[in-house]
Parts: sequence; C-alpha cells; structure tokens
Amino acid sequence: MSTRIFLGARVFDGTRLQEGKAVLLDGGLIVGIVDAAALPPGEVVQLAGGILAPGLLDLQVNGSGGVMVNGHTDLAALQAICGAQASLGALGVLPTLITDTPQATAAVIAAGIAAARAEVPGFLGLHLEGPHLDPRRKGAHDPALIRPMQAEDLARLCDAAKALPALMLTVAPESVTPEQIAALAAAGAVVSLGHSDCTSAQAQAAMAAGATCVTHLFNAMSQMSNRAPGLVGAALSGSCHIGLIADGLHVDPAVMRVALAARPTGVFLVSDCMAVAATDLTEITLGGRRILRRDRRLTLEDGTLAGADLTLPQAMAVLVTRVGIAPERALAMATSEPAAVIGAAGRLGHLAPGRAADMVHLTDDWRLGGIWRGGNCVEISRFTPPAFRA
Repeated sequence: MSTRIFLGARVFDGTRLQEGKAVLLDGGLIVGIVDAAALPPGEVVQLAGGILAPGLLDLQVNGSGGVMVNGHTDLAALQAICGAQASLGALGVLPTLITDTPQATAAVIAAGIAAARAEVPGFLGLHLEGPHLDPRRKGAHDPALIRPMQAEDLARLCDAAKALPALMLTVAPESVTPEQIAALAAAGAVVSLGHSDCTSAQAQAAMAAGATCVTHLFNAMSQMSNRAPGLVGAALSGSCHIGLIADGLHVDPAVMRVALAARPTGVFLVSDCMAVAATDLTEITLGGRRILRRDRRLTLEDGTLAGADLTLPQAMAVLVTRVGIAPERALAMATSEPAAVIGAAGRLGHLAPGRAADMVHLTDDWRLGGIWRGGNCVEISRFTPPAFRA
C-alpha cells in the first residue's frame, strides 16, 4: 500500500506540539513523523492548518448516542456508545456506570467482558462510579443505592479487574477499607477517590493503600480550606492522577487555573457526558429521574448538575481560551495523560512509528476537522457542538 502523508497542520505527538512536520501512514499504522520540507513519495492528505493529534481518550462516559450505561446495558449498547463517542473525536472510552444495584453492576461487567472479547473499537474497559461512596457527597447519585463495600462486592470487582482491559473504580474512603483498596489495586483496578467528604488524612491513607486517582476534581468532594485540606488538598498536594470536567460550569476557570498551576502534570480531562452526547435530545431519564438539557448544562429537575453536556474538543477550547493553558498541555490532558492513568501509554495517546493511526484533526478554533481510526476516516457527528467558551 502506498504511503499517505498528512500535511498542513501542526503535529502534537502526545508530548510536543511541532511545526513543519508531516505524519506518514502505511495502511493503518504510523510509519514516521518527518520534516514537511523533505517528504517521500506518497498520497498527500492536505490539512487546512490546525493540529493533528492522537485520538482523544475519555475515561468517564456515562452514555452517548441516546444510550445510557445502566442495568440494561449489553454488548450492543457499549458498541453504540463507543461509536457515538468516536464521532466526537474520542477514539477510546471507559463507559461509566454510576451508583446502581448489585445486579446492574454485574450486568454491566458482563457486557464489558463481552465487548472486550468482541474487540469493540474504542472500548478500553469500564468505569464504575459508585455505589461505594459517601451519601453526604452524592451529587446526582441515588442516595438509596449508596452503600459500603462488602466481601461479595470486592470479589466481583477483583474478578472484573482481571477480565477487563481496564477497570476504574470511583470509591469514597468512608465506604471502603484500606485493605479493600489494596486488594483492588493488586487485581489491576485503577482505584479513584470521589464523592467523598473525607479528610485529607483519610485520602492520603487511601492513596497509600493503592488509590492512584481522584474523580472530577472539586465536584462532590471535601474542599480545601486553610486548616482542613480535604480531598481537594490531598489531590493537589500529591502525585495521583486527577480527572477534571473543564466545561467552565463544574469548575470556574479561575479555580482551574490555580489547580493546574499546583499540578503541572497528572491532570486529565473527562467529559462526564450522558446519553444526550452526539444527539439533539433535550432530556433523558436516569434511574427514574429526569435529566434536563438546557443552556449547555445537564441537571436534575432540582437544578443539581447531572453529568456534563461536553465534548473533549470543547473542554480543550475552554482550557486554552478561558483558563490560559498552553495548547500542548490541553492536548496532553485529552490524550497521553488519560492513557497513563489506565496503563496504556505504550499503545494509546501518542503519535509514533508503529502505533495505530488513530488521529484527530482539530481546527484553529478547536472544532473537529477530521477523525481517523486505524487510518480509516470516521464520520464526524452531525450533532458535534461548536467549541465553546462557557
């Protein structure tokens, strides 16, 4: 097969944003990143400026394409969610189940194992956000379903961690023991702290036991004050990975600026999107409760934020245009940083010779200009929203 040459955009390789480069493809693989002034023979794909970057990665996707992750989730539902996200530029995702029943958790795990066996494109594993949380920081989770982790829960989750490509678990230190965290980490799970009113000391103890991440920083957690650092303080003063919803609504841009200055690395973007993603739906139902889509926000009827109406290109636009973050850091937060969280940096989140040609082209105003999986074009969703500045 002849070489294809992607030319005309700056190239972000997962670490650096480079000028005057071209990306060479042979079939579905990247074979080189070379100077644009010294190209080999091949078919040129001319890009109109912007940035060519690795496929985006989203580790918190509650639903997409009209489909939610819930107790009815099966292989087809996960295929639909991954496909809808691909059309928004996220070529790898962790479909996410929020607090639900043990039966729902078991059903989603079974569907995830089936998706892994079927090698569903874009399926990286699962994120189970709850039910082992603190009801004092429930957010949009159903408090009636929040509960401490039991022995049977631990066994199910350890088995799932061994069977799935990746398993992220959001738990509160109040609802699990250090021994349970250690067992989950030993089984291969990414243990993330969230929906918690814990003290900084409790958070640090959970991190010492094996928790390596914090879920949607600032939201549904104990805040930082001068004498009580809380979970926020433990995250910002530590070395764990940190998820961030950068829509400008969940966290004010000024607060994001301070947090990102405190943690120059280790922060990654999540959309926390719901079933409305890649659709024009104006409301959905979650556990019998209505979620309303209004003015670029998703809320319960009482106004509680319930996920986000957000794509990763939009989040990067907010970081660059409102927070003042350098483009290459914003790009890393949607590519190489999340790849590192799930231990996939060796195959995802970077453009490099020998890697699959999973790429997105972002225009100068942070819109999607093109998407390729394994070198093949992916159709951009007709419901792709414009980059916004919240």
